[in-house]
Amino acid sequence: MKTITLIGAPTDVGASVKGASMGPDALRVAGLAEALQGLNLQVIDRGNLHGPANPWQEPVNGLRHLKEAIDWNQAVYDAVEAAFNDGQFPMMLGGDHCLAIGSISAVAAHCRRQGKKLRVLWFDAHADSNLATISPTGNIHGMPVACLMGHGPKELIDYAGFTPAIQPSDIRQIGIRSVDEGEKKFIHELNIQVYDMRYIDEYGMRNVMSSALAGLDANTHLHVSFDIDCLDPSIAPGVGTAVMGGPTYREAQLCMEMIADTGLLGSLDVVELNPALDVRNQSATLAVDLIESLFGKSTLVRN
Repeated sequence: MKTITLIGAPTDVGASVKGASMGPDALRVAGLAEALQGLNLQVIDRGNLHGPANPWQEPVNGLRHLKEAIDWNQAVYDAVEAAFNDGQFPMMLGGDHCLAIGSISAVAAHCRRQGKKLRVLWFDAHADSNLATISPTGNIHGMPVACLMGHGPKELIDYAGFTPAIQPSDIRQIGIRSVDEGEKKFIHELNIQVYDMRYIDEYGMRNVMSSALAGLDANTHLHVSFDIDCLDPSIAPGVGTAVMGGPTYREAQLCMEMIADTGLLGSLDVVELNPALDVRNQSATLAVDLIESLFGKSTLVRN
């Protein structure tokens, strides 16, 4: 029986719209802990981390709220590391996606200690690979992938005690459909494997997931970083940066079920849920449903 540790990180310091700070509690209201317990999983809810308030200021040198983002990611890093040290499965509930810097840095450090390979599946409408020099907004939730690969302010790229935390070959991005102009060039330079919506339309989600999961073995730690805005806003309206044309409910379910089939999932981020923009907590309820599938819920018993 896995012990799941829920780690709330209620901040939107990295985002362009306020409201993601309420995401962790919206997931709790939607019955996340109870759903996991219904799958015979033990759940420990560590409550919400504490960090600086969102000062809502303009960018400085191309970065918005840098000090606050550093502090929040340190808190996330420490909490995820503590969960691993206790032999538990960390589930980080955001908050905005800049928090994945701290979360995945802790996962990378854990893999390094355990001698394991790391595979990150990054579900998102956005590539999140901006730099301060090319970002049109300075919002740090648009920069975590670049930071994890060692491209960013020093304080955001060395939480794990080594830089970069991950390599381009460690990550697969799925559902991408909004990429800034400067970001496009940078992604090609890094040679990140991106399954954008056109690719999904052409080849189908089953083939995409088969490719994204290829090469995994028993010595692989699989981390999922799930941005709710990856989903089409017709089914998940509660996000700050909605982009039309995302995966459908069934496509998302297939992703989660195929990940569950590997038996290798070792950690999870759920981010960018914005209850202020939701409809009767619809997006949180959908997220809980998908998380259940990620942990093995299925229509029929499968071998």
